[in-house]
Amino acid sequence: MEEEKRYWIWFSLIKGLGIKRKKQLLEIYKTPEKIYTLNKNDLLKIKGIGNETINNILDKKIKKDVDKHISYMLKNNINIISIQDKEYPNNLKEIYDFPISLYIKGNKDILNNKNIAIIGCREASDYGKKAAKYFGYNLAKEGINIVSGLAKGVDSYSHIGNLCALIEESYPQNNSYPQADKLIKCGKPIAVVGNGLDMVYPAENKKLEKKIIELGGCIISEYPLGTKPSKMSFPARNRIISGISNAVLVIEAKEKSGTLITVDFALEQGRDVFVVPGNINSINSVGTNDLIKQGASLVTNFKEILKNT
Repeated sequence: MEEEKRYWIWFSLIKGLGIKRKKQLLEIYKTPEKIYTLNKNDLLKIKGIGNETINNILDKKIKKDVDKHISYMLKNNINIISIQDKEYPNNLKEIYDFPISLYIKGNKDILNNKNIAIIGCREASDYGKKAAKYFGYNLAKEGINIVSGLAKGVDSYSHIGNLCALIEESYPQNNSYPQADKLIKCGKPIAVVGNGLDMVYPAENKKLEKKIIELGGCIISEYPLGTKPSKMSFPARNRIISGISNAVLVIEAKEKSGTLITVDFALEQGRDVFVVPGNINSINSVGTNDLIKQGASLVTNFKEILKNT
């Protein structure tokens, strides 16, 4: 791992240092390596940074923890990319509160390809699961990466649809296992999670995560190792799902749903929002059908998305 990565890992571990303050520090000092060398007197001169934040920046324990993180990351093929790296998603740079760095497991070279997010209910109906798989499969066949959150329901089935397209395209006649580097034409799955990459949440998706990585996709998170999923991390994660994508497709959403938070982010970020209509008798369709009433683009097949993105 390159030496400069050490400082980006350290920068991500500092408690209570939000995106706004990180941007401020980088504007002044350009790299986290230079910030790492500052003393208390240097930090006191910076406008808006209080004693608690200064103590967190100077915390020796955090500096020692970096070696543990690097050791784990090397053993488990986890990398970190920063806003200054060429692999960092250009779409994500456009949003107001872009993450300063991203931890990534898998193929980092796909992040700047065309991405479409597929989002929806965790408690998806059979209709929702089939729709997610259909759109994930067909959009991937057109070379589009499918972005979702690795949650149960719509997220999982959109990733599964993407994986089905990859396997179908790459399996040779002798049924030997496909090689990820040969899967060039198909889009790849990008899963954005709200926890550190040293854990899988939900645990039932461990095999799905493994398959995503095996077939050339990736798992990304703004959170350092050891970060458990929380009520705060999921809404924050949602801004990355929409931010990294060219458009967002909604499949099943209840009247009050986390899915609608992602839609709000997408609209703020200037992303197109497409919606699959749902059964008027299903609670899973209240949110989606309301979005259509409010002017979101109704779609019933993948070609309508291709035509408008």
